[in-house]
Amino acid sequence: MLKLSKEAMLGLVLIALFLLMSIIAPGFLDSYNLSNMMFQLPELGILALGMMVVILTAGIDLSITYTASFSGVIAALCMSHHYPIAVAIGIGIAVALLCGLLNGFFIAIIGVSPILVTLGSMVLFEGVILTITKGNAISGFPDAFGQIGNMSIGPIPLPVIVFLVLAVITATLLNRTIWGRSVYKVGINPVAARFSGLHVKRVLLGVYLFSAFMASIAAIIMISRYNSAKVDLGSSYLLLTVSAAVLGGTEISGGYGKVKGTVYAVAIFQVLSNGLNLLGIPRTVVDILMGVILIAVLTLNYVSAKMSARKSLKVSAG
Repeated sequence: MLKLSKEAMLGLVLIALFLLMSIIAPGFLDSYNLSNMMFQLPELGILALGMMVVILTAGIDLSITYTASFSGVIAALCMSHHYPIAVAIGIGIAVALLCGLLNGFFIAIIGVSPILVTLGSMVLFEGVILTITKGNAISGFPDAFGQIGNMSIGPIPLPVIVFLVLAVITATLLNRTIWGRSVYKVGINPVAARFSGLHVKRVLLGVYLFSAFMASIAAIIMISRYNSAKVDLGSSYLLLTVSAAVLGGTEISGGYGKVKGTVYAVAIFQVLSNGLNLLGIPRTVVDILMGVILIAVLTLNYVSAKMSARKSLKVSAG
């Protein structure tokens, strides 16, 4: 009997959902709609990659969207003061890395729970952004900067290419480097990892820096596409980043997850959200559905893990 992996099953679900929406959702296969979907997908996808790597260590980064917002606002301020685009982007990325360093310091070095640290930093970053912007949006960027989030190379939007490149880099880091293998080991058992000689604190610090870097890249794409930066930039993606990582097969308890699964999950959410929108389903109902999917996947993963554990016990007892 052929046994499919979680990721292969997700790929089949994505194909089936795409075919279903192309039949029942009016205008789904319209070139404008497909292009719109492709431009929207990378924002969530890049943030989801950052969240996935954090969850691999049994952590969570609730501040990821406000790290993106902070980074985007600072980059936008720099451009509004006529800094060169490359310099503004560099400063935005540096600010995000400082946010990641703050989270990593308290989680890895001090040992505070990730959910508490990132919840606190989320509120902190939001407060700082509001103080800087007074709640207003910053806009009016150079035309060349707007090309980053809106141009296409052939039929493929540039943000999609950036997302796919980052996905390949993330997969390579996790599967082909010492740091990546250490991330999985820390997620499985941090105590055993420490006794095996791994520098657990350094690994965790790298994880939150990676998450912050991904947030900064997503921020650059978002402010370029919207031509504005404000306090709630990308804030609606927080639940979806966790949902995409978990739906993609990443264990919420850490130790297992593949980039391919997260990419499939992001595409599933994008197709589902777009299709339901075309069918006239209210956004509130779509949000409820996303929450139900997250709870259902977590429950299924929990039950599956319990059944696997029982089967292992029976085999060892037999």
